[in-house]
Amino acid sequence: MKTRWLCLVAAAAFSIPLSIVEAADPSPPSGQDFEIEITKKGLGKEVSVRRGPKEWFMLVEVTPDNTVVIRQEKENDTYLVDESETHDHAMSAGEVDAVINDFINSVKSQTKGRRK
Repeated sequence: MKTRWLCLVAAAAFSIPLSIVEAADPSPPSGQDFEIEITKKGLGKEVSVRRGPKEWFMLVEVTPDNTVVIRQEKENDTYLVDESETHDHAMSAGEVDAVINDFINSVKSQTKGRRK
C-alpha cells in the first residue's frame, strides 16, 4: 500500500502517466509487439529485435583501432539482409548507444506501415 502511494506521488511529481507507473505486471508479448534484447559485448553492444517470424540483429564490435558493424535481417530461416561495415576508428560508448538506438528506431519505423 505504501509503495503504491509513493508511485502515485512520484507520478504526480514527474508528470508520468499513471498507466506507466501501474504497469508492474507485464503481460506476455503478442504477435504485434517487438522483443528487444541488448547485450554488452566488450566495448561494443549487440541488439536483437524480434517480431513474429522476423528478426533484426546488429553487432557493434569496437577494438582500439576500428569498429565493425554487422546488420542482419531474417524471416524464419531466410536471411534478407546480411551486411557489414568497418569504421577506421574506435567508437565511443555514446556513439555505440546512438547507433543501436538508431537501428531499433529504424526497425520500428520500417515495420510501422506493414503492421496490421
